This record gives sequence, C-alpha cells and structure tokens, in this order.
Amino acid sequence: MKEPRRPPGRRLARTRVRPEAADPAVSGRVPFFGPRGSALLPFPAMRIAIAQFDVVVGDLAGNAEAVRSAAAAAATEAADLLVLPELCLIGYPPRDLLLREEVVPACERTLEALAADLPLPTLIGTPRRVAGGGRPIANSIALCRNGRVEAWHDKILLPTYDVFDEARWFEPGERPLVFELQTSKGIRRVGVLACEDLWRAQDVGIERRYEVDPVAAIADAGCDVVVNPSASPFVAGKSTRHRAILADVAARVEAPVVMVNQTGACDDLVFDGGSMIVSPDGGSLGSLDRFRPAQGTFDLDAGVTDLADEPSVHADRFEAIKLALSSYCRRTGHGSVLLGLSGGIDSALVAALAAAALGPDAVLGVLLPSRYSSEGSRSDSRDLAARLGIRAEEMSIEPLHATVASTLEPVLRVDGDGLEGLADENVQARSRGLLLMALSNARGRMLLSTSNKSELAVGYSTLYGDMCGGYAPIGDLYKVEVFELARWINDSHRALGFETPPIPVASIEKPPSAELRPDQRDDESLPDYEVLDAYLRGRIDEARAPESLREALGVDADLVRRIERLLAISEFKRYQATIIPKLSPRTFGRGREMPVAARWNPGD
Repeated sequence: MKEPRRPPGRRLARTRVRPEAADPAVSGRVPFFGPRGSALLPFPAMRIAIAQFDVVVGDLAGNAEAVRSAAAAAATEAADLLVLPELCLIGYPPRDLLLREEVVPACERTLEALAADLPLPTLIGTPRRVAGGGRPIANSIALCRNGRVEAWHDKILLPTYDVFDEARWFEPGERPLVFELQTSKGIRRVGVLACEDLWRAQDVGIERRYEVDPVAAIADAGCDVVVNPSASPFVAGKSTRHRAILADVAARVEAPVVMVNQTGACDDLVFDGGSMIVSPDGGSLGSLDRFRPAQGTFDLDAGVTDLADEPSVHADRFEAIKLALSSYCRRTGHGSVLLGLSGGIDSALVAALAAAALGPDAVLGVLLPSRYSSEGSRSDSRDLAARLGIRAEEMSIEPLHATVASTLEPVLRVDGDGLEGLADENVQARSRGLLLMALSNARGRMLLSTSNKSELAVGYSTLYGDMCGGYAPIGDLYKVEVFELARWINDSHRALGFETPPIPVASIEKPPSAELRPDQRDDESLPDYEVLDAYLRGRIDEARAPESLREALGVDADLVRRIERLLAISEFKRYQATIIPKLSPRTFGRGREMPVAARWNPGD
C-alpha cells in the first residue's frame, strides 16, 4: 500500500492557539489545556485502544486468541483503532525460532485467519517474509482492516547492542507506514514506528548512530497520531526515560505518541508493560499499569490526566523479579521450586521473592548444615521459613562430605596432604548442590540459585555447587542492592502481602559468610561490598576504565589489580551460570559477551 502524503495545509504549527480557534464542531479537534490553563496544540478527536498482554514466544494459537479477545473488547468500547505490541503474534524475542523454515509461514497463515475475524482496524506485530534483501524476514507491523492485511510497516532500525541482535534475523524496512483512518469524527492520519524506530537506544543510555531517522520521516509526513508498538525489556529506571523520550518525539512530530509495550517475561528478559500515550507537551493522555496484562480505550481529545508517581527502584526490582520468576515457572511447567537456606541474606531474599511470586506452598527451603554452620544460621533459616509460611527440611552434608574426603584420600596422599583448603570448601558446596539437585529431580521442583551479581563477578561461588539451579532471581543484583531490597521488603511487608517482615533481622545485620571453614567471613576474601560494588558497577554496567574508577573511588592500585584479575579469571564460571533476569543496563549473560581465553587483563 502506498503511503498517502498529508494534504497541504493540514500540518499544524507548533504555536499556542486560542481555545475558540479549535472549536470541535468546526475542526473535529479540541484544545489541550496545560497546567496553567493555556491552550496548546489541539489533539485529534479519536478513540484508541491499547492492549498489553502476556505474550508467549512460539504460542501462535494462544497469542492469536489474546488478540481476538483484545479486539472484541476494543470494539465494544467503540475504538477507532487497536494497537498491540511488537511481534505479539509470535512473541518477543523469538530468536532462532525464526530460522526454522516452518515458523514464519505459520505466522503468516495465523495472521491471515486472524485478520478475517477482527471487528476493527488493528495493528499487530509479526514476522513476515520479504524479498530482495540480505535476510528473508522482516520485523513487521501489520495493518489489519476490512478482513485482510491491508498494509505493512517493516521495522527500520534493528538494534544490535546489549541483549539485542535483530540484524541476525531481520531485513530492515525503508520508510515508516503512514495510513489514513476513518473515525466517527473524520479521517485521521496515523504514523507507525516500531520500537527502536522511536527509541534509537536512548532509553538505555547507549550511544548508537543510525544512518536514518524514522522520526524525522514521520514528522515530514505529518500525522495526527503516531503509534509505537514495542517490546522493550525492563531495566530499573527505564520507564522514566521512556516518558521523556516519548514527550520529545511527540513534540518533534507535533502529535500524540501511543507506545504499547508487552508484558510478561521470556527467559532472561522481563517486559513491564507500562503502555502510555504522551502529548506533545509531555502530558499523559492515558496509560496502563506496569507488570501485568491490561487494556484500555482512550479519547485523545479528553485532555491530560495526572501522571502517577514513579515507583522506587526497589519496588520496580521486586515486581520485575516476581514477574520473571512466575512467568518462567509457568512457561516451563514448574509448579514449585526449592532452594538451599543458609541463614544468610541471599537465600533469605530469594525465598521471600519466590514466596511472593509463586505462593508459599510452592516453595521448599532446605537447610544443609555442616560442621562449620553456626546455630544462628540454622535458627535464622527456621525463622525465615516460619515468617514466609514455607516448608523447611534439613539434611546434614557431613556424611556425604566425609565419603568424598575418604574416597579422595588415597589419591591425594600420593603426592601431598588430604582434602583441605579451597578443594575441601568446594566439596562442601558441591555436596549441597548434589543433594539439592537430587531433590529437584525426585520431586519435580526447580532449584533456584541464590548467587548475586557481586559473587558472580569475582567468582565467589562454586560451579556445580551454589551455582546449581535453573534460575537465578537475584543474579543481577549487587550485594549492596541485595541488602537494600531486603530492608525495603521488610519495611513494605504489608503492602506486599506479607503478614510480618519476612526476612529475619539477623540475616540482614550479621556479617556475610559462606561458612565453609571456621569463623569464615566474606570480607576476609573480598573487599568491602560498598567499595567492591561501586567498582563493579562502574566497570561492568558503565564499561569505565580501571584508572578512571581508581581515581573516582579513591582506592589503591593493588585493589584495582586484584578486582580486575578476579573478574578476568571468573569469566569461565559465568559462561556456565544459569538464567539471570535482566534488571540493569548490563546483565551477565547474552548482553555481555566476553572472551574466556583472552589475555586482556588490566589486573596483570
């Protein structure tokens, strides 16, 4: 379909207008009154429905049914147009599913059947086959109208940074789709920008220079409204940046911008929804809740609504981890989980998050004491289980540890002492991992890893030991953030559904310890977490140079070399770590690709 050009004279000036100049009876548009009562650029009289739902990757039938339900609800609300998220038919991100020859044709058949059923014009995100490019597939938005697919927008800007690698699968489009829409108040021009076409990496603070600017093309075409179907993963603080970018784009195109984001989670990516409509002056014309499926129909000429207060970063992380864990368990068929309870802060926080996400009946806590475990650790673990209402069991690792030590003894004695030092500590950790995995297999419960980002960064964890598990809920939280979130949960416990503060104060206040040798403390092996985490955040999340961080933090060169060495030699462990939900700009996993057998090490 050829995109129509805006008729001459219909482009609106970016100047304030007098209220009487925008009489709806004459123009079909009404003025927006700002907070000081001044009339601004009038908005089109138009009803737009937006729907964010829990898109499941690969579930064409389920996703299509969700589209049908959303369309039926939008038609009941007399909406002029329904806008849905990017790739909502197959789910985002489909990754290498797209390389299977049967997948995209199945999407096309599903879309064709779906289009015939829709009671109103609908924009649906889906892959489609294209000809003439370097790759045979486009990331597209289909305009479904009058029982068929009437037009396409092929995503123009394909992100290839952080967790994104869309150029691996998709051929970029050439220009935005602009189409005319008949409404009850007249014809409106609608422009389409798919996700990155609008964000341009600005929402994640990455400098990305694209050769083309789809927003400028939309501005030149002239539109009454611009829609942005998205699949934008959660990062703490990102929603605030989204709102600012949408306001900037709305001002550039001189029209409201409608952003529709998916919700739910897929593997390591969390999608928080938070769909919104933003006016050219930055006001809100409508929004949907975050972290849950939602749908709404909004009159663009109804004026602005009050902006909701931005939640705290702790609230965002809590909701994101809850959603990530519940979605992952539901999609993988795990109705219950288990984890080791050490009495420390990491396992306490993971247990609280699991109970909140899945319900206490779905969580099993297992105490695995050794000769080095303190009575306080055992009592704190029992206290935690009681506060959360989860089942707790206890199994000593001493018999297994002794068996391994005696089995190794004849071999180790040939050329040295028996089992001791780091090898002995790791046998203890792996004994716990073996028992937990056996329980997982025997009872069908998914094991949760309790590793945090600080430990994963410097290798303060044991492969096939405490790194065992199918999911690592706090793997993108530095140790300081673990403490902060635990305190926030306790302070906010009633609002979060806990009867009492769920995490024992002792677990928060006592010095962290792996308890693998007598009187062990983390600060014997690691720098103070305040210093360590500040350095790691600068090095990992911001990619700053060691010397820059040394000067900024006021630490000595020996400490910098030590941390750099730990980072480098621990890369092989991170390659074998389980799935970590993305909460920060740079998460261990697919968004941080580092070589293992490399010689670049500023710590040498």
